[in-house]
Amino acid sequence: MFSLSVMVGLVPIVSLCGLFYSAAVDENFPQGCTSSNSLCFYSLLLPVTIPVYVFFHLWSWMGIKLFRHN
Repeated sequence: MFSLSVMVGLVPIVSLCGLFYSAAVDENFPQGCTSSNSLCFYSLLLPVTIPVYVFFHLWSWMGIKLFRHN
């Protein structure tokens, strides 16, 4: 589907764009993000969660690749 270098570069950029978009669109962006039923909460949660998930997924994949061949 996508190569590793494209995913490593594309996911943080898309996440950062989403964070900037939510900061520009939502009027009460810094305050009011504590309730889990507000859109602001998830607009902050997803840009942080996706790169962390991709990093640890790739790290575990590299670990499997390295230990399988040794």
